[in-house]
Amino acid sequence: MHKPELLSPAGNMEKLEVAVAYGADAVYLGGNRFGLRTAAANFDVEKLQRAVSFAHARGVRVYVTVNIFAHNSDIAALPSYLKELQQLDVDAVIASDPGVIELAAQAAPGLPVHLSTQANTTNWMSARFWEQRGIKRIVLARELSLDELREIRSKVGLELEVFVHGAMCISYSGRCLLSNYMTGRDANWGDCAQACRWKYALMEEKRPGEYFPFGEDERGSFIMSSKDLCLLERIPNLLAAGISSFKIEGRVKSIHYVATITKIYRQAIDAYWADPYNYHVYPEWIEEISKVSNRDYITGFIDGPPGKSGFVPVEGIYKRPYTFVGVVTGYDHTKSAVKVEQRNRFSCGESLEVMPPTDKEFKYRVHQMYDEDGNAIDRAPHPRQTVYLPGLPQLPPYTMLRRAKGS
Repeated sequence: MHKPELLSPAGNMEKLEVAVAYGADAVYLGGNRFGLRTAAANFDVEKLQRAVSFAHARGVRVYVTVNIFAHNSDIAALPSYLKELQQLDVDAVIASDPGVIELAAQAAPGLPVHLSTQANTTNWMSARFWEQRGIKRIVLARELSLDELREIRSKVGLELEVFVHGAMCISYSGRCLLSNYMTGRDANWGDCAQACRWKYALMEEKRPGEYFPFGEDERGSFIMSSKDLCLLERIPNLLAAGISSFKIEGRVKSIHYVATITKIYRQAIDAYWADPYNYHVYPEWIEEISKVSNRDYITGFIDGPPGKSGFVPVEGIYKRPYTFVGVVTGYDHTKSAVKVEQRNRFSCGESLEVMPPTDKEFKYRVHQMYDEDGNAIDRAPHPRQTVYLPGLPQLPPYTMLRRAKGS
C-alpha cells in the first residue's frame, strides 16, 4: 500500500500557492485553451511556467486539463499546445477525448496522460482498454460503489484516482446538455451555468401557468439539486481498495475553500498513515469543512446510489456559516503587525478566526488596525485593501481570517 496523493484544485496562481501551503501533493489546473472550466482564471504559457516552477520547487506535481470534447476546429492547434505542455515539464495532462489522447501520444510522446472523469469509466473492461493504450491513470466516474472500485483495482495495474470532496453533478460524470439548452453556455466546453441548481416544477401543456409538484413540496422539485461529496469517513476503505489519488473538486471555489478542505484531508490522510488501526473522523474536521460554503455532505455513490437522500431543496441550498475576510501576506516588524489583504469588509471590535496552514485555528478580536500609511482605521471596507493588525503572532503567508455569521 502506498500513501495516496492529495490532489487539490488550482483555478489560478493564488489558489495553487494556497493548495501547496496547505498540504497538497499535486494540483490540477487548466491552460487558457482546451479545458472545461472557463469560469476559472486559468493559465497562459507564462503563468504555467511560473506555476510549474513554484510547485516543483516544493515537491508538488502539476497536472493540466486538456479535457474538452474536441471538435474538428480544435485539432490543428492541439499538437503544438501538447508539445508546449511537455516542454514546460508538466507532470501529466488530463484528457477524455480519444482524439486528444492520440494526438498527445503523437505530438508529445512520453507525456503522461490521465483519463478524465468525463470519459465515464465505470467498469474494469473500460479501464483495461485504456491501460492497454498507454493511459497512466484513470480518474474514475463518481458513480461507482466501493465494491466496484475494488473490482476495477483487481483487474488493472494503472493508477486510479477518485473524487473525495466537492460538488456533485446530476449528469454522469459531468456530460450535461442542460446548461447549453437553457442558456447557450455549454458545460462540455467548460461554461456550465449550473442550471441543475435551479428550481423546477411540472406544467401540463393545456394548463399554462398551473404548476404541479413532483418533488419535496409545493414550490417545485429539487431532484437535480445534489448535496456535496465528502469521503473523510471512507479514507481507510479507499486506501484498502488501492486508490492512488484523492481528488478535491473546486477550481472555481475560493482560496478559503481550497485552504480549508486541503488542510483537513491532509490531516486525515496523515492521521491514517500514522496509525491506521485507530483512524477516526474527528469532530473538529467536520466542523472545519462545514465552515466553507457547502450543500450538506453525503458519501455519494461509494455505499451505493444515494437516492432521495442525495438531494436537497433549492431554498437555502447553500450553507455559508462563515465569511472569509482576509489573507495574511506578511509581517511588518517595524509595526509589530501582521499584514493582511482584505477580501470582505471587517471592523474593529469583531471577533475573527485565524486559520494557519498547519497550526491549529484560534480566535482573535480586532482591537486596532492600520492602513498602509500607518493611520489608525476602524474598518477595512475596500476590496483587497492592505491593512495591518497588531496583537497577532508572526503568521505564515496564506493564513486565512474568517468571521462567523452573526459575530
